[in-house]
Amino acid sequence: MGKLKGKLIAEFELRSSGDLFHEMLSSSKHQLKDVIPQHIQGYEVHEGQFGTPGSVIFWNYTLDGKPCVAKEIVEAIDVKNKTITFNVIEGDVTEEYKTFKITIDIKPEGDTNLVKWTMDYEKLHEGIGEPVKILALAMKVTKDIEVEHLKA
Repeated sequence: MGKLKGKLIAEFELRSSGDLFHEMLSSSKHQLKDVIPQHIQGYEVHEGQFGTPGSVIFWNYTLDGKPCVAKEIVEAIDVKNKTITFNVIEGDVTEEYKTFKITIDIKPEGDTNLVKWTMDYEKLHEGIGEPVKILALAMKVTKDIEVEHLKA
């Protein structure tokens, strides 16, 4: 029997401000559709508000050229330690994964910051692959947000 639970981790060195990046992904997520429209096309707040744990947000995004949707619950936002955790509870991801939790951790590394994306998941069955395309999208989002911040 194959392994259904898994974890993927990717790190990206960020030359722009870690504080600004954390703010963009926690309390200013609504700006993502303007900053990276090639990845995020829209959102709706279903419960709560941006930047608060317990809020429920519905997203329209593109993965491999395909329009997708996701509904997430923000589990935790730690401004001091620059971490964000959320669970995907509905949408395209849940067609293949029973659980899907994403944690973003931003740490200073000398003159730069290290952004670490951790994806904890449980597949619905053994025939499902690892969510490497979703992790690749996270890296593209990180890079494209950084490019926009460095322009400013």
